[in-house]
Amino acid sequence: MKSKLVAFLLWFFLGWLSMHRFYVGKIGSGILYLLTGQLLGIGWIVDLFLLGGMVDNCNNKKEIKDLKREVKITQAMQ
Repeated sequence: MKSKLVAFLLWFFLGWLSMHRFYVGKIGSGILYLLTGQLLGIGWIVDLFLLGGMVDNCNNKKEIKDLKREVKITQAMQ
């Protein structure tokens, strides 16, 4: 599970390197932000409001993946 605290600390201290986006698995937009200077700084501010949802989304995707794996194991054992 990804931590919102860690994500916001990365956003605040290393946001100019897009580390918060890489942390939540947004590799493509992380590279885009890195190459464009956080979309000229606007993206850094926008991410302040979006980052909590990005962490939740990342955690939900991991949970779904884990549940699917669990279902496959259970079905294989029957």
